[in-house]
Amino acid sequence: MIRKKNNSYKMKEIRIKIDKVDSKLLPLMVRRSKLVNKALELKTKKSEIVDIKRINQIKRKIASHAKSIGGNPKLISDIWVSIIKNFIDFEKKNFKK
Repeated sequence: MIRKKNNSYKMKEIRIKIDKVDSKLLPLMVRRSKLVNKALELKTKKSEIVDIKRINQIKRKIASHAKSIGGNPKLISDIWVSIIKNFIDFEKKNFKK
């Protein structure tokens, strides 16, 4: 029984730490979304929304940087691509030219 309580306490501590990280990520995501809006304003054709060359460049850079700081390059790169895809969807829905 003591072990279960100990694990429960450890889980609570970890979740608190995750919440702290999330609170740092959120303002950065808001900032990124504002920059995406500015970039969208500059695009004159819907075909400009998806830049495969840039996406691949970002994936390589993120994977390399993640690895260099002790992260899982595949996991982090996949998360980044997910973020990019969500912003692409947003841009496609909001393209007004």
